[in-house]
Amino acid sequence: MGNLFTLNFWLNSRPGELTPVMQKVFIAFVVILLIVGIVLFVIKKNNQKSLYKNSWEKLINFSVANTIIGVLLLFFTYELIQFLSARFWFLLWFIEMMLWLFSIYKEISKIPKIKEEIAANKKIKQYIP
Repeated sequence: MGNLFTLNFWLNSRPGELTPVMQKVFIAFVVILLIVGIVLFVIKKNNQKSLYKNSWEKLINFSVANTIIGVLLLFFTYELIQFLSARFWFLLWFIEMMLWLFSIYKEISKIPKIKEEIAANKKIKQYIP
C-alpha cells in the first residue's frame, strides 16, 4: 500500500502484471459497468417521456464508454504493452469518471427546479382558455 502514494508507482512505464486479485476485481468492475449500462438502457426505453430521459442517456453513455476503456486497459495490462499498461492511465480513467459523474449529478440536481416550473406553468395554464 505504501507504493500507491509514490510517483514511481504511477509514472512507471513498465509496471508489470496486475496481481490475480486485482485482475479479478478489475474484471468484476468492468462487468458491473456493462450490466449497469444494460439496465439503464432498459429503464430509459420504458420511460421515454420522463424528465430523467437525458440523465438516463448520459449515464448509459458513461457506462458504455467506461466499459470500453476498462476492457482496453485490461487488455493492455494483460498483454504487458509497456506504455499503454502504465498505471497513470488508471489514474486518468478514475479522474475522468469522477468528472463525468459530477457533471451528471449537476444535471440531475436541476430536475426538482424543472418540476416546480412545470407545476407552476400547469397551474397558470388552467386559468388560460
